[in-house]
Amino acid sequence: MEPRRTAASRAMSFTLFIVQILNGLQFGVLLFLIAAGLTLVFGVMDFINLAHGVQYMLGAYLAVMFYTLTGSFVAALLLALVAALAFGLLLEFTVFRHLYDRDHLEQVIATFGIILFLNQGVKVVWGAAPLSLPIPDSLSGVVVLMPGLIYPIWRLVIIGAGLAVGLLLYILVSRTRVGMLVRAGATHAPIVSALGVDIRRLFMIVFGFGTMLAAFAGVMIAPILSVEPGMGDSVLILAFVVIVIGGIGSMRGAFIAALLVGLVDTLGRSFMIDILRLAMAPSPARTVGPALASMLIYVLMALVLYFRPAGLFPARGR
Repeated sequence: MEPRRTAASRAMSFTLFIVQILNGLQFGVLLFLIAAGLTLVFGVMDFINLAHGVQYMLGAYLAVMFYTLTGSFVAALLLALVAALAFGLLLEFTVFRHLYDRDHLEQVIATFGIILFLNQGVKVVWGAAPLSLPIPDSLSGVVVLMPGLIYPIWRLVIIGAGLAVGLLLYILVSRTRVGMLVRAGATHAPIVSALGVDIRRLFMIVFGFGTMLAAFAGVMIAPILSVEPGMGDSVLILAFVVIVIGGIGSMRGAFIAALLVGLVDTLGRSFMIDILRLAMAPSPARTVGPALASMLIYVLMALVLYFRPAGLFPARGR
């Protein structure tokens, strides 16, 4: 019986490991969708936008609202992206463009105020109670990846959508004229402006695109997590960790760093206690494990900054 139990235990551990890798990839691509817009705004505009996480929250709330009105997830997704883009451009026109020439401290204070305002705003409009967005019926089941391993279809959709967006961003940034200007603006904005490029329009395009990416992440995660005020605050911190690790202004860096952070965080929280049990008694391992797991991504960031202060893949010229 003991060999059979050992074999079954190993099979369960392997299955759990694969599931957590997939969960880490799903978390990573969501972080990439948020961090991609943030690193563009920060890299091209040298603008610290703490309110970027609010766009993630608004995307989720708008999707819930439009789903209630239309009953269609696809329509809710498209309308939420358009509405989030419009609202983001409104914020850029009325508030953010007046902060571009200010120092970083003023940008941080102003955008933090926007966070407080919008977090209270969604409570007034939608209430403080958590909301939910149903998964589309055709994507609500599970799929058998291998014998004994099933996984929700929607989480695979999130992974696939994130990878598809990553590929699209790579093509846009590296193969188009606008992408060329974005890459040039990330390192030599004054020179780009001196060559006759309307740098304000470029900033507006970058900001609007970043807003849509954050809103898309909010819509995709809404069927899994509760939609509630402040849901973008914690993910914003992780997005900043991603762009610091990957390199400011680097899309490739944001993609690789987001997947790395997602895997390290997910696997650490799942297996840190078991790893510590190899070196200490079970009771201390259960006490130390969760605290250490929550610190792993920050330890990773510290190590990257120690060996590569500009990040893993810094934008050229930085």
